[in-house]
Amino acid sequence: MKKLVGFEKGINLGGWLSQCDYSEDRLDNFITEPAFAKIARWGLDHVRLPIDYNILEREQEDGSIAYLEKGFERIENAVLLAKKYDLHIVIDLHKTAGFSFDHNEREGGFFESEKYQQRFISLWEQLAERFAKYSDIAAFELLNEVTEQHFIGVWNSVTEQCIKVIRKYAPDIPVLVGSYWNNSPDAVPDLASPYDENVFYNFHCYAPLHFTHQGAHWTREIDQEARFTFEEANITPDIFEKSFIKAIEKAEAEGTGVYCGEYGVIDKAQPEDALKWFKMIHSVFEKFGIARAAWSYKEMDFGLSDSRMKGVIDELIKYL
Repeated sequence: MKKLVGFEKGINLGGWLSQCDYSEDRLDNFITEPAFAKIARWGLDHVRLPIDYNILEREQEDGSIAYLEKGFERIENAVLLAKKYDLHIVIDLHKTAGFSFDHNEREGGFFESEKYQQRFISLWEQLAERFAKYSDIAAFELLNEVTEQHFIGVWNSVTEQCIKVIRKYAPDIPVLVGSYWNNSPDAVPDLASPYDENVFYNFHCYAPLHFTHQGAHWTREIDQEARFTFEEANITPDIFEKSFIKAIEKAEAEGTGVYCGEYGVIDKAQPEDALKWFKMIHSVFEKFGIARAAWSYKEMDFGLSDSRMKGVIDELIKYL
């Protein structure tokens, strides 16, 4: 399977330029330079930077789109900090006009609206034009966690159009494309063949959900009151291997590779149990040569640098 060089072991900077209150204080101070320095000391090779469209653009009264220079400057600041500490960076569009993976967001209509789809492509054109000069350290992730299976036909069409536009500015930059069911590895086979040799498939892994998301108030698929130790959750390497196999087989058939853009354990689980989970999934990532980025560096219910992880973090970072 093809390797995504420079993006083999990373961590998400969730909650900084995405999934937040968008206050100036948050955007300026939630993640600062010492975080990049620490991530480099941890031995990681990249960060994944989720960004939301509303820090980059605003619809005017006449329907035209105004681009917000301050938002692009914030992304460039992150890129330059990554470069300073010899890290690569994935620029991940976490939310676009008309779509969010979070059902609590008031975004809808993207997959039914050519206007929204063109707005998405135009935003990526702006990002490509501005950040193509960093193609030696950057990758583009088109959209975080497409949800419904019936979106796949439109999504395959939109991604092809979008990558075609990106390639006018950044012919070689890696582009990551995920599928439905919130980037499920089981849905990767329904993605179109890669547009070119620099397109990679993207998935997320929070298996098993009853362990990694125990107590998560936003998740309806599990009993929110139930709690599990690692042993009680009956987690084995086979769980991950079975989860990844369809994505791996699709990538191998298409001559490309895969990237796990999110994986992690909620802060409701004991840190010692989280360590066991990371150790086990790491063994499977290494077995199949899967590039990845853990969720998440700080807070966001999964923070690995949070004080509660102090007793295990020195060991845990060996398994990122």
